[in-house]
Amino acid sequence: MTLPHSLGSAGDPRPPQTVEVHRLEHRQEEERKEERQHSLHMGSSVRRRTFRSSEEEQEFSAADYALAAALALTASSELSWEAQLRRQISAVELEERGQKRVGFGNDWERTEVAFLRTHRLLRQRRDWKMLRRRTEEKVQEARELRELCSGRGPWFWIPLRSHAVWEHTTVLLTCTVQASPPPQVTWYKNDTRIDPRLFPAGKYRITNNYGLLSLEIRRCTIEDSATYTVRVKNAYGQASSFAKVLVRTYLGKDAGFDSEIFKRSMFGPNVEFTSVLKPVFAREKEPFSLSCLFSEDVLDAESIQWFRDGRLLRSSRRRKILYADRQASLKVSCTYKEDEGLYVVQVPSPFGPREQSTYVLVRDAEAENPGAPGSPLNVRCLDVNRDCLILTWAPPSDTRGHPITAYSIERCQGDSGEWVPCHEAPGGTCRCPIQGLVEGQRYRFRVRAISRAGSSLPSKASEVVVMGDHDAARRQTEIPFDLGNKITISTDDFEETVTIPSPPTNVHASEIREGYVVLAWEEPRPRGRAPLTYSLEKSVIGSGTWEAITSESPVKSPRFALLDLEKGKSYVFRVRAMNRYGLSDPSEPSEPIALRGKPATLPPPAQVQAFRDTQTSVSLTWDPVKDPELLGYYIYSREVGSSEWQTVNNKPIQDTRFTVPGLRTGKEYEFCVRSVSEAGVGESSAATEPIRVKQALATPSAPYGFVLLNCGKNEMVIGWKPPKRRGGGKILGYFLDQHDSEELNWHAVNQQPIPTRVCKVSDLHEGHFYEFRARAANWAGVGELSAPSSLFECKEWTMPQPGPPYDVRASEVRATSLLLQWEPPLYTGAGPVTGYHISVQEEGSEQWKPVTPGPISGTHLRVSDLQPGKSYVFQVQAMNSAGLGQPSMPTDPVLLEDKPGAHEIEVGVDEEGFIYLAFEAPEAPDSSEFQWSKDYKGPLDLQRVKIKDEVNKSKVILKEPGLEDLGTYSVIVTDADEDISASHTLTEEELERLKKLSHEIRNPVIKLISGWNIDLLERGEVRLWLEVEKLSPAAELHLIFNKKEIFSSPNRKINFEREKGLVEVIIQNLSEEDKGSYTAQLQDGKAKNQITLTLVDDDFDKLLRKADAKRRDWKRKQGPYFEQPLQWKITEDCQVQLTCKVTNTKKETRFQWFFQRAEMPDGQYDPETGTGLLCIEELSKKDKGIYRAMVSDDRGEDDTVLDLTGDALDAIFTELGRIGALSATPLKIQGTEEGIRIFSKVKYYNVEYMKTTWFHKDKRLESGDRIRVGTTLDEIWLHILDPKDSDKGKYTLEIAAGKEARQLSTDLSGQAFDDAMAEHQRLKALAIIEKNRAKVVRGLPDVATIMEDKTLCLTCVISGDPTPEISWLKNDQPVTFLDRYHMEVRGTEVTITIEKVSSDDSGRYGVFVKNKYGSETGQVTISVFKHGDEPVELKSM
Repeated sequence: MTLPHSLGSAGDPRPPQTVEVHRLEHRQEEERKEERQHSLHMGSSVRRRTFRSSEEEQEFSAADYALAAALALTASSELSWEAQLRRQISAVELEERGQKRVGFGNDWERTEVAFLRTHRLLRQRRDWKMLRRRTEEKVQEARELRELCSGRGPWFWIPLRSHAVWEHTTVLLTCTVQASPPPQVTWYKNDTRIDPRLFPAGKYRITNNYGLLSLEIRRCTIEDSATYTVRVKNAYGQASSFAKVLVRTYLGKDAGFDSEIFKRSMFGPNVEFTSVLKPVFAREKEPFSLSCLFSEDVLDAESIQWFRDGRLLRSSRRRKILYADRQASLKVSCTYKEDEGLYVVQVPSPFGPREQSTYVLVRDAEAENPGAPGSPLNVRCLDVNRDCLILTWAPPSDTRGHPITAYSIERCQGDSGEWVPCHEAPGGTCRCPIQGLVEGQRYRFRVRAISRAGSSLPSKASEVVVMGDHDAARRQTEIPFDLGNKITISTDDFEETVTIPSPPTNVHASEIREGYVVLAWEEPRPRGRAPLTYSLEKSVIGSGTWEAITSESPVKSPRFALLDLEKGKSYVFRVRAMNRYGLSDPSEPSEPIALRGKPATLPPPAQVQAFRDTQTSVSLTWDPVKDPELLGYYIYSREVGSSEWQTVNNKPIQDTRFTVPGLRTGKEYEFCVRSVSEAGVGESSAATEPIRVKQALATPSAPYGFVLLNCGKNEMVIGWKPPKRRGGGKILGYFLDQHDSEELNWHAVNQQPIPTRVCKVSDLHEGHFYEFRARAANWAGVGELSAPSSLFECKEWTMPQPGPPYDVRASEVRATSLLLQWEPPLYTGAGPVTGYHISVQEEGSEQWKPVTPGPISGTHLRVSDLQPGKSYVFQVQAMNSAGLGQPSMPTDPVLLEDKPGAHEIEVGVDEEGFIYLAFEAPEAPDSSEFQWSKDYKGPLDLQRVKIKDEVNKSKVILKEPGLEDLGTYSVIVTDADEDISASHTLTEEELERLKKLSHEIRNPVIKLISGWNIDLLERGEVRLWLEVEKLSPAAELHLIFNKKEIFSSPNRKINFEREKGLVEVIIQNLSEEDKGSYTAQLQDGKAKNQITLTLVDDDFDKLLRKADAKRRDWKRKQGPYFEQPLQWKITEDCQVQLTCKVTNTKKETRFQWFFQRAEMPDGQYDPETGTGLLCIEELSKKDKGIYRAMVSDDRGEDDTVLDLTGDALDAIFTELGRIGALSATPLKIQGTEEGIRIFSKVKYYNVEYMKTTWFHKDKRLESGDRIRVGTTLDEIWLHILDPKDSDKGKYTLEIAAGKEARQLSTDLSGQAFDDAMAEHQRLKALAIIEKNRAKVVRGLPDVATIMEDKTLCLTCVISGDPTPEISWLKNDQPVTFLDRYHMEVRGTEVTITIEKVSSDDSGRYGVFVKNKYGSETGQVTISVFKHGDEPVELKSM
């Protein structure tokens, strides 16, 4: 069979280039048939004599001549018609020429010869010309053919052919391939490349003889049955051809159509599972997946089928079924409870479908409201009509301790995705009618369970339902006719033409529940063709009246749910039909109908029994509950000793048998079952008897791994490996069969079971070949029969090397290490065994590597530094003086991993003080034994140890621990399918630690947790206490004080809390009588301890003072007291505040501030917060002193004192200085009349606690004639008098306050200097003007009053340079100095005198002075009053 390929796509047709080559070759073959004979003839005719003409001067290449010769050699023996004609003409000419020789004599003969010579020359020339033309054409065609053939992809002229051969024969696969250039050839077996170097020598032979490809397979076995493929490839394409090889084994009668080979060839490969499906514990709303591996590729992936509870599954949006790389998987993206169930994967095989199954359990999702129940499930729509349906669901298995009170139903219309609450059903039913739906619309529904704790998550949505008349199909009839056509006839077509319909009939209750009744009836007959709606009426039995039943929408279906009926009353109903023509008469009344009582839940199943299954599962069976309302069963489990039942399944089980997975090996469980119906979950069944999770007893699997351990002339010693599955019980023995290859039948070797896995078989024939098989037996019976072993020749061993070691086993397997053990060979060869060579092979590799650099002497080895997660195979070879012997049977692949839950040997000391080593194996079968050994040399010495076995646990107790007990202790659990082993090396250091602990246990001391402690209680009591470990109720305490036992008294209270291990002594009023030593003597059974406390000297005096202070403080706090004492703080504005806080106050509480024992009324107090505040705006030395705050009421008083002297006052001033320094503003430059001033503003300055230094160009400045420095409370300044250019430059101010210093700088140069100088000059000029300006300095009052007839004299002082001019004004008018008015000037004094003043002299007077620099007016108001009047101030005029 040939599979041509191109480089682009495997399996495509041959390219057009290849087809063209074949066409050209075919045409050339046809032409060759016509020309080959003629070419040979022409070659022979011209061989005698050769002529060259001018037309024949063209030269041909050596390749052209070679190609022409090749074409000539390939000619056939046939002659073309042209050559035959030429031969006939030549014969006639010869005949005529002979006759002419006779008739004409020599002259004519010469003429004839000349003629013939000329004629021959002409013919030769013609033939050469034709030959040359033909040769050119052939050479051109050959060139084209060579060009095409040089770039041709490979293709098979003769493909491979399938073969069926017998076992142990040789098969030869051959094929022929053409390609240019020659292709690269690769052979494959089942898509695996064949490399002869990886197989035994001579197994495969591959040849390539100029396009003839062959593969020779020698001594075929069953494993050689496969599909062999040869793939050829060059630069222009690739091709492949395959064939199947079937190797037949003679099986007697089984060699026919029932043979394995026939089935394999007819039905495809025998696919087996290489992995096991394990139970899956998924969670609602989360994904889960199942996957399994196959031994071979499944050709048709669609043949792999997945089932859930017997229902075939298909891929969907939420569920994907995949297959790739021999792995089938089922993936669910969002899990619901409906996905719970038994999953089965099925794959076809020649022996029938193979399948695996597992159970998927779905746990409840985390509730939105803590304690809310699980979500309902299996929401279904029943009895769907035009406008109503019945909705059912299953109740959740777990209500989380709160009974379900109701169910909330939500609906989604169409594809909107919006869920709207539409109904609420009572909690005692899982069935509810839904009405008011729209005909033709699609709906989905989901349900929530409601309890006191809240609402559950929503259930999975129901399937989509379309509202419609589902009875319409029953009214239609299909009549077939004319070869596949059909006519659909509806009964509506035969309805009579009626206007008003007849009344409906058969009104009855189709469903009666606790909360509703579903009323049903039959359509009227005849019903007419017009659409019908219905109206309903009800009547209470005995009332005699009918009441119309209202509905939100017209009733279109012959169904209606009544939700508002009263319990305890009976009703009758009737229905009217209505169409567009009118209303029918009422129907006949129904039978009396009443609501039923609350439905009862179903009783629990009986005879619930639990049986062992596997190491992690238990099988349950129970009697069925025979009730049509049964929806299934819920199962619950709990560990023995626990009171809380756990839900096993969340989807009701229909069967009466279930296997509970996921249990803990070795633990005891109880189970119960509850029935599920629409009324809810019923009561629990009686709990099963406690059952321990263990492997159920079964027959063992077959032994395997047979090996020849020794051989004599007539006997053999055979060994084998134990079964991989031991059936959960002890292997009692083995039954061995033998078979002589020259005989037909098998013979039993033993009649009684062999307890060991080594058997000596006697009475054999030397030189014969034997094979063996065996069965294992346990308490369940005889197990499976093993496959036959290889053929062993009965020939006495005489080789000098030893035989193979046997029973090579791996134990104590961990992530990076394991222990390898084996038994020495039974055949030792020429000498004793001197060592062992251990080899390791990583799984998947063919290379064996040594484990150790050299041989080892013992029969065990711990192999370390292995790679975790990988599998390894080991084998052992014994060696003696003659060399290495035969290798042992390799171990099974060992996977390096830390098994979850694996136990190690526990080392400790028991309650009696004995040192022990214990090992626990919950997964061990009941018949298992714990085999202990020391240093891997056999059983322990019972004179030094005692072995105590319990259920799934074994303990080794050292009788008299000593150095002889040091070493490695190992334990192996027998009869287990998997390795259960561990080891522990007991070192000298560990043994000493254990012996010390043993001594402590045998001579126990009560453990001291905390020695004597001393606490001061709130009222000044002294508490002495100590703490030891928890004591038993029988523990005793003896308290000794100064060598005398004391007991509780009013002043000393002694408390002894045994459960807490607490001893305390509370001394109410500590005094000198309590000085001394306190000793607590404790005894609890054998355990004792004594703890002493000494209270003397300074320790006691200090404690006494503290107790007195604590007592006083407690008394102080009985009334108002200061919670926070007086303390000072400084604000950002450098204000000092003294604060305190008082508590336990009341309305009458009085708060007072004192300074130097004098009360300060400026202090503040806030009764709401209890805060006291005293502000000192500018702190100075006068504020130095003692400040005190006192609070008092009828309950007592308290005070707090703050000493602001010495260090405390210095600290405040230092802090003020620090704040002041930090508050300094940047240096500013100001021109003054005296010069230039540089200054900085501060919030506070204190000369004693703040130091300032000025620098000019980094040179310190001091006060002098031209430089003056100074400070005020808010300013630091530098004054430069009469500034000059030398005063330009950088000025720096350094402010130091305590340990902190701050520097401020400014540059007095450039524009800054010029601006300051200009301002200085301006101010200086203004100062001169102001100094010399005329002005009134002093003397005149604001107001002057005088009695009539008196003399008024007003004097003022003036100044000015030059002397100013002087004038007086009265009411802004000049005064004329005549008669009574006189003015006198004496230097700078100016006096005005008014004699005998009268009321007319009253008014506003002013003295006006003036010189060249300015003028000024001084004013005074004169008021003259009469005799006997009071002086009155004149109003402003």
